[in-house]
Amino acid sequence: MKAFMVEKYGDPTTVRAGDAPDPHVGAEDVLVRIDAASVNPLDMKIREGELKAIVPYRLPLVLGNDFAGTVVRTGSSVTRFAVGDEVYARPDKDRIGTFAELIAVHQDDLALKPATLTMTEAASLPLVALTAWQALVERANVQPGQKVLIHAGAGGLGSTTIQLAKALGAYVAATASTAKVDLVKDLGADEVIDYRTQDFSELLTGYDVVLDSLGGETLAKSLRVLKPGGLAISVAGPPDAATARELGANAVMRLGTTVLSAKIRRQAKRLGATYSFLFMKASGDQLRELTPLIDAGKIRPIVDRVFPFDETLQAMEYVEKGRAKAGKVVVSMA
Repeated sequence: MKAFMVEKYGDPTTVRAGDAPDPHVGAEDVLVRIDAASVNPLDMKIREGELKAIVPYRLPLVLGNDFAGTVVRTGSSVTRFAVGDEVYARPDKDRIGTFAELIAVHQDDLALKPATLTMTEAASLPLVALTAWQALVERANVQPGQKVLIHAGAGGLGSTTIQLAKALGAYVAATASTAKVDLVKDLGADEVIDYRTQDFSELLTGYDVVLDSLGGETLAKSLRVLKPGGLAISVAGPPDAATARELGANAVMRLGTTVLSAKIRRQAKRLGATYSFLFMKASGDQLRELTPLIDAGKIRPIVDRVFPFDETLQAMEYVEKGRAKAGKVVVSMA
């Protein structure tokens, strides 16, 4: 099959198009013909080797972390899916590879595609929608009336998380650039902070949850808007020991993540808050929880641009250089 593979950790020149073996299909696996896949910042982090200490991969590796497609074969023990089903998923972290013509996915990680979406739209959602769900529902247990701050509200993760937070009944503030304020309001944000002209940490207070996708100074300042007992969840800050345990890291790596996250955890504790790093995981069950919200129009995908499969490298460059105006960038086989 045709695929885009990273041959060694490094810059964009380490990724090439080539032929890869067709996936092995186990008893509980579903073989899917990929119709579309989205580009995520995670793809570049993997390519650069940023995660190799906690998620080691054997190279060469086919990149890509979510997709939509059509089932072409099922393993002997598969009970949930049949040939011809239209599906979408974020594969397990150990079985990524959606920048390819085919992928084998465990049936537990797969869900039927939302009926109201095209393949391109569906491919834009699994990773960001699961991240939003695991942050707001699984980890923060957001309740109606609680206050949630979401950074980079016009981005792929931010735009999806705003909509989920509103569906959960939360009051939502979000940060965005001047040009994107109207879009973020249209997504449902109750309050939008123009980060080019305003300092969110001086304007917001008493928040229950912050979802941070930027890290650094933004994460540190986010702690100040939380009320006592509040929770800062980051996908860009330093990993913590709990994440290392979830990923099955050894004792040395768990110690390393404890050290890396020590400063931000101390800052949070001084303010009566808690810091938590999130490395999202695959879950077909959670996608099935999200699908009715999507089909009801409560979560709609925001797609910035669609590239043909042959231009996957250009799509990655487009994302990496920050050219996307809002939402996700998708690679399509069509």
